[in-house]
Amino acid sequence: MSYIGRQPTVGNFQICDAISVVNGQAAYTMQVGSVNVIPQSANHMIVSLNGTIQKPNSSFTVSSSTITFSSNLSTGDVIDFIQILGDVLDLGVPSDATVTAAKLASTSVTTAKLASTSVTTAKLAADAVTEAKIADDAVESEHLNDNVISGQTELATAPADTDEFLVSDAGTLKRIDYTHIKGLADTNEAIVKGWCNFNGTGTVAINQSYNCSSVTDNNTGSYSINWSGATGATGSNHSTAGGGDLGGYNNDERVQVYNAGNNQTGMETWNGTTATDFSPLHCLTFGNGS
Repeated sequence: MSYIGRQPTVGNFQICDAISVVNGQAAYTMQVGSVNVIPQSANHMIVSLNGTIQKPNSSFTVSSSTITFSSNLSTGDVIDFIQILGDVLDLGVPSDATVTAAKLASTSVTTAKLASTSVTTAKLAADAVTEAKIADDAVESEHLNDNVISGQTELATAPADTDEFLVSDAGTLKRIDYTHIKGLADTNEAIVKGWCNFNGTGTVAINQSYNCSSVTDNNTGSYSINWSGATGATGSNHSTAGGGDLGGYNNDERVQVYNAGNNQTGMETWNGTTATDFSPLHCLTFGNGS
C-alpha cells in the first residue's frame, strides 16, 4: 500500500519508558529504551493519567515524539503508562519477542538470512559435526592435538603382521601392514645384526649384547659367540669382527675372530704364542641370511 507522507509503523506495540511529572509542565518526551519514539497519531495511543484513560486529541495531543496534555500537570499527578499501538488494523511488524519457532515455516530461514558471525561454536551440539561435513584436506597438522598419538592405548607387545602404519608415499598418505616392514632390519646387509660385550676371564659373562643368545667358554682363550636366529647370521657367509684387551700395553696381544658356522662366531685370544683369557672382549656380525 502506498502512503502520502510518512508511512506508518504497523503492529509494533510498545510501552514507553516511565515519565516523571514536572510541576506546571504539560509537554513530555516519549521514549522506549531511552530512544525517542514517534506515534502515528494520538489515536494510535493509550494514555493513562492518575488511573484514568485519556481521550486522544482532547485530553492530549502528540507532535513527533512529544505528548502534550490539555493542561499543565502538577505535583502528585502520575502518568501511569503510555502505550503506542502502531497500525491496529494490520498485522504489520510483529512486536518484539513475539515470533515463536512454531510461527516459522519449514525452510523459511535460509543462509542469506544468517549473519556471517551468527553461527558460533556455542550453537553446535557436542559431536554434531559429522565426517561428511569436513572437506577433503581440511584438517591440517596445526589442528591436531599434541596427544593425538600419546593419548591412545599403548601397544605393549610386538605388532601383529596385520597391524597397520601410516606412511607418506611421495606426499600421499597411505597405510602399510607391519608384515612388509618388520624384516627390514634383518635383511638389510648394511646393518649390524648382532653384537656382544663379554667378560672372557673366569666364568664367562655377557656384559651387554644385542641378538646374542649366549657365549660358550670352549677352553682357555677360546670362545663361541652364539647369535639369535633373527640376526640373519645364518649360513657360512656372514661377516664377523671383534677385539679385546689383556690389560695394559702389550705388543703380543692377538685376537682372532672367524665364522664358525650357522649363527656362530669363533674367537681366540693369545698372549704371544700362549692361549690366554682376555677381558673385556667385543664381537659383532653382519649377514643377510645366506
